[in-house]
Amino acid sequence: MKIIIIKYPAGNVQSVLFSLERIGVDALVTDSIESIKNAEKVILPGVGEANFAMKYLKEKKLDIILSKLEQPVLGICLGMQLLCKYSEESNTNCIGIFDLLIKKFQSENKNYKIPQIGWNTIDTLKGPLFENIPDGSYQYFVHSYYAPLGKYTIAKTDYIVSYSSALQKKNFYAVQFHPEKSSYVGHKILENFIRL
Repeated sequence: MKIIIIKYPAGNVQSVLFSLERIGVDALVTDSIESIKNAEKVILPGVGEANFAMKYLKEKKLDIILSKLEQPVLGICLGMQLLCKYSEESNTNCIGIFDLLIKKFQSENKNYKIPQIGWNTIDTLKGPLFENIPDGSYQYFVHSYYAPLGKYTIAKTDYIVSYSSALQKKNFYAVQFHPEKSSYVGHKILENFIRL
C-alpha cells in the first residue's frame, strides 16, 4: 500500500512517519504531485502557523491537488485547519474542503491556558475512523485555534467551548489532536485510517 505524508514546513512530519512505522506501515514523505495523485492514502500533518504553511502549499500547487483527491485523506492538527475554508490565524484563506471558519480560543478564565496543551477527551464519536474507540478516550492536543461544531463533526471536545476535534466529508478526514503522540488509542485511529 502506498501511503504518502505530504512534505511541507509544518512540524510533525517525522513523528507521524515514526508512528506509522510502529504500527507496521511504511510511508513516503514527499511533495511530489505525481506521487500524491497515485497514493492509496494521503496524510497532511502539521504543527505551525497557518499562513506560512498555506504559502508553501500554494507555491507547490499542493492546495489544488489536495482539493481534487478521491482517495482517503487525513489532516492532523494544523493539517485539519488547513483543510477548512479560512483561519483567523493571520487571516488565512485555506484549502476549503470543509466550509468552516477556524477561530481562536478566547477566555478571561485563567484556568484555561491558550494554547491548549495536553490530554483531553474526544466524545460523540462517529464513523469508521473511530471504530472500536470508546467515547471519552484521551488524545493529546496542542492548539490555539479550533473548528466550530457543524455538519462535518465526527468527534467533539470541550475546552473553553465545545468544538470539532474531528471532521469528515466524503473521503476527507481530519483530527485536531495528535494521534501520533496519543499512545495506543492514537495508533488505533491511524490503523483505522489505513484500513479505510
